[in-house]
Amino acid sequence: MIMTVKTDLYNSPSPLEWATIGNGILFTAQIPIDAQGRVVEGGIEAQARQTLENLKHTLEKAGSNLSEVTQVLIYVTDKTYLPTVNKIYAEYFQAPYPNRAAMVIVGLARDEMLVEMIAYAAVDH
Repeated sequence: MIMTVKTDLYNSPSPLEWATIGNGILFTAQIPIDAQGRVVEGGIEAQARQTLENLKHTLEKAGSNLSEVTQVLIYVTDKTYLPTVNKIYAEYFQAPYPNRAAMVIVGLARDEMLVEMIAYAAVDH
């Protein structure tokens, strides 16, 4: 059975859930939007921080936390963003770190988005 995680994140008009749980695993994709659904301004540092804050919030709403994250997939639109994303990422995660991959892609769903993260985490439900 798949459960939906109820968050306080922006209620997207797109057909999606911010997070679901199946077989004890939380599945989530997070983007750098605020509570009104706007992509945050301030470049890659602000966007990476907002994305990770949204992830942290989602995990807490699921009864989990960052230490339960098993894998993170990071998408950026420019390779030069990765050192900044790594710096912010290290403020949120501690060793042992989740398994991770980083990909440089042409673009994301919104042109102004510079980063998106997909995460998987263990949950007890």
